[in-house]
Amino acid sequence: MEGIILKPKRLNQYRRAVVGVIIVLFAFTSQAQNLEVGLFGGGSYYLGEFNPGLPFAKTRPSYGISARYSENTRWSFRLSYYRGKVTGADDKLSGVINRDLSFVTTLNDVAVVAEFNFWEYFTGSKMDYFTPYLFGGVGIFTYTPKSLDGVKLRPLGTEGQNIGFKGRSPYSKYSFSVPFGFGFKYSLSKRIGLNFEWGMRKTFTDYIDDVSKTYYLKGENINPDNGAELLSDPTLNHQPNMQRGEEKNFDWVAYAGLTISYKFDLYSKKRCNSLKW
Repeated sequence: MEGIILKPKRLNQYRRAVVGVIIVLFAFTSQAQNLEVGLFGGGSYYLGEFNPGLPFAKTRPSYGISARYSENTRWSFRLSYYRGKVTGADDKLSGVINRDLSFVTTLNDVAVVAEFNFWEYFTGSKMDYFTPYLFGGVGIFTYTPKSLDGVKLRPLGTEGQNIGFKGRSPYSKYSFSVPFGFGFKYSLSKRIGLNFEWGMRKTFTDYIDDVSKTYYLKGENINPDNGAELLSDPTLNHQPNMQRGEEKNFDWVAYAGLTISYKFDLYSKKRCNSLKW
């Protein structure tokens, strides 16, 4: 299935919606008793044409930052930014070996999620210091597919987007996402918390790997010295309209790793408007 094209008007509307959610989140945060700021480190991988369903295949490093507002011991809300890479290539894992295609994509991911703790939890508590949790929310991300030697693939129109083949147009650099997953929280000390988390991102694009639909060139007519043409069909062995990807399914992205966070008490019980460090 083709990725959703974010036209300027639609993209601006979505940006305003995300900014609105962030503003509301910080409005709640301004009234919160505590705020946790954390650093994330872990790995990222994807599911798509090059990896139909194997978790953690070809995982690449990822990192990020987050801010969490705890409404109570059961519910919290988190704003996060993650940056990571995903990669894939035609091999035994993909189940396709006659395309000779590959990619690596850098992702910049912003998400707002709600977290539900199975047990009561509070960073700094000696009683409620551990819990598993679930989370879900909304997000937006940018993605830049490249060949393994660093050539950006989107500008090349590897499926005929630049010439309007079968009505195709360049895919967007942005996509929505629906993040969800589970994790574990552990309070290390009065102000330090540790989280382990695994989460999926359902995206609304099939071009994270730059592969979605069909070939648009005759392999025998491709000029091997033309990099754009060669990257569309490195084998020089396909015909227009032959299947290149699986357009009925959007790509997925996953992150897994550890977050270490520091808790700020924004309102002291003794002094309402004073910071407690």
